[in-house]
Amino acid sequence: MSVIKVIEILAESKEGWEAATKEAVREASKSVKNIKSVYVKDMQAIVEGGEIVNYRVNVKISFKVDFSEESSK
Repeated sequence: MSVIKVIEILAESKEGWEAATKEAVREASKSVKNIKSVYVKDMQAIVEGGEIVNYRVNVKISFKVDFSEESSK
C-alpha cells in the first residue's frame, strides 16, 4: 500500500522564487524522507524603497509514508 502525505511550508530567499522553493525543499528534507514533489501554492515579493528585497513562497511538499519505519517507532 502506498500513502502520500502533504505538508505546507513557507520559505523565502533574496534570490528569487525558485531559490525560495529550493530552500523549502532543502529544509524539509532535513526531517522528512521520501519527498516526491513540491507544489508552489502562492508567491509573494516584499518591496522596500521600490525594490524587491525578498521572495516568499508557500509550498506543499508531498512525500511517501513508509509504514515499515512508522511501525518500528
